[in-house]
Amino acid sequence: MSGHSKWSTIKHKKAKLDAQRGKIFTKIIKELTVAARMGGGDPSANPRLRTAIDNARSANMPKDTMEKAIKKGTGELPGVTYEEVTYEAYGPGGTAIFVEVLSDNKNRTTSELRHLFSKWGGNLGESGCVAWIFQRRGMITLEGENLSEDTVMEAAIDAGALDVEFDEGVCYIYTAKEDLYTVKQALEERGFTVTKAELTRDPQNTVSLEGKSAVSMIKLLEALEDHDDVQNVYSNADIPDEVLEAG
Repeated sequence: MSGHSKWSTIKHKKAKLDAQRGKIFTKIIKELTVAARMGGGDPSANPRLRTAIDNARSANMPKDTMEKAIKKGTGELPGVTYEEVTYEAYGPGGTAIFVEVLSDNKNRTTSELRHLFSKWGGNLGESGCVAWIFQRRGMITLEGENLSEDTVMEAAIDAGALDVEFDEGVCYIYTAKEDLYTVKQALEERGFTVTKAELTRDPQNTVSLEGKSAVSMIKLLEALEDHDDVQNVYSNADIPDEVLEAG
């Protein structure tokens, strides 16, 4: 299994804990606001907003909280303006890291991220230095004790998915970026419960880490994920299972 898939598993487990603490709401609210600002407040005509709303519902976000975030994006309510920023960087052992951010103060965010990279053996790079390593794809997450690999595989392929992976009772279905919502809808029509649907960035190659480099990498990834302005973190690090589980 690829390093990205293993990190996806860790992020998935962590997201459950974050949801319990309500911490994940901050990031979803930002995405709802920006999606509405960029494409309008009608989810039927705005796929990005539609996906954000689905993810908000999966996290059990109250309806009025969602509506307020959307109205702030459309300008119906006053609110903070968030800027979409991406950062490309190198982590321990020459690994590649791509970070997606929504910030109301880019200078502050850049300074804070630079500090995190420095602390854990990485450094920010120039625009374009690692983006080419990551392929933009859709990722749909299914959960359930009774998921049949054969049944899910057949349904996913029929719906137009590119790839399917299973790990500890969780299923990850990958799609072309433009097919994310179509495949999600088809799976739901077949009776599957979609836990999350999102655009992701898959590394085309991986770098194996061991020892201190692996430990530093997992600490760096966790620190980035915990930053309030960071929406998504992608890496091509292949980290040993025992380090991921201990982290």
